[in-house]
Amino acid sequence: MARRSKLKVLALLPAFALAVVACGSSDGGSTGSSGGNTAANGVKLVEAGKIKTCTNLPYPPFQFKQGDKTVGFDVDMVDLAAKKLGVTQEIVDIQFDVIKSGAALNSGKCDVAAAGMTITDERKQNLDFTNPYFDEVIALMVPKGSGITSLDQLKDKKLGVQRGTTSLDYATEKGFTPVEFEDSGKQLQAYQAGQVDAVLQDLPVVNEWLKKQGLGDKYEVGAEIETGAQYGIAVKKGGNPELLKTLNEALDAAIKDGTWAKSYEQWMGSKPKSTPSGK
Repeated sequence: MARRSKLKVLALLPAFALAVVACGSSDGGSTGSSGGNTAANGVKLVEAGKIKTCTNLPYPPFQFKQGDKTVGFDVDMVDLAAKKLGVTQEIVDIQFDVIKSGAALNSGKCDVAAAGMTITDERKQNLDFTNPYFDEVIALMVPKGSGITSLDQLKDKKLGVQRGTTSLDYATEKGFTPVEFEDSGKQLQAYQAGQVDAVLQDLPVVNEWLKKQGLGDKYEVGAEIETGAQYGIAVKKGGNPELLKTLNEALDAAIKDGTWAKSYEQWMGSKPKSTPSGK
């Protein structure tokens, strides 16, 4: 670059810097998860008046569209914290890999991540989790009447899983090289199209699928796998202890006063077999 061109660029830098500052001040969440916005108890939020939740749609009964609204069990749980803070919840639909890696929270896309997300040692390196609020059970969904009751019967078959999930981890540990799908909706569509012979997915999601017209006549749960793992809601690693505390207080109160069980029955269609006991 010629010297004269360099001088022109340098002359423009102060104006450019002012423009950047102006842009940043117009959107409190553009520069990170703290965003300069605070709610009750000093909780930092990306955008004033809102708690933004990153999730991966559709994932019924935890998060899914009902008309223009996103509803579900996880939505209810985060709403409890939103009420404590005097703000409203806004859903941000994003790929699950971006959620579990911590990238969505680190970049200020959202304040919390709630996606029926299992707490694992790997994910704890990137995220700060709440106390557990749901016990994980994975379901093997198979053709109805097939007699398949375990993964061992599918060694030479194609197994479908959702990318980035503990179902993928479990299948891999059992020696499978499963077919991966970006989200649960694409996973189900592929199964219906005959692209895979069976699928692994969280039990509540499979139960929700089987309620759909015609699916209960074609498919069934061949096996339920209790992994001993649990779900948690996540915040930015080391970045929002006040929000983490608020979420834990809201979840703890809901479990103790029956709100958690009531929401569970509404979305799962049955009474809970177990109640998470926390850390």
